[in-house]
Amino acid sequence: MKLEAVLELLESAAEQLKVRVSYEPLQTSVVHGGLCRVKGEYRIIVDKRATSEERVTTLANALVQVIQQTKPDLAALGLSPKVLNVLRLHAPARSAASISALGSTSGSTSTSGSTSTGRPAAA
Repeated sequence: MKLEAVLELLESAAEQLKVRVSYEPLQTSVVHGGLCRVKGEYRIIVDKRATSEERVTTLANALVQVIQQTKPDLAALGLSPKVLNVLRLHAPARSAASISALGSTSGSTSTSGSTSTGRPAAA
């Protein structure tokens, strides 16, 4: 699956989780964005100059953090198997296990070279 399609799926998942995603020029070349809280609402800020792979990695890592912190009913959200697979790839082992509990999916989505970006910022 193309990275642009994965990005659209992750943006849709963020919307389902009530997380605002914005693309803004960031002043650093080390971090390509991440999760923060603004006035009590989760927000993911992604560097608009980041590559598609960096955007997918940033968004997936941030969504995993939202899931860890809010513990939503993922089955009720109806996230696609492809989104769940991408989240599993970016989740720490214990979080990946809870996401995997929803059932394994066939096929795989790869974002090779992925690294963790961003950490939640205190509001």
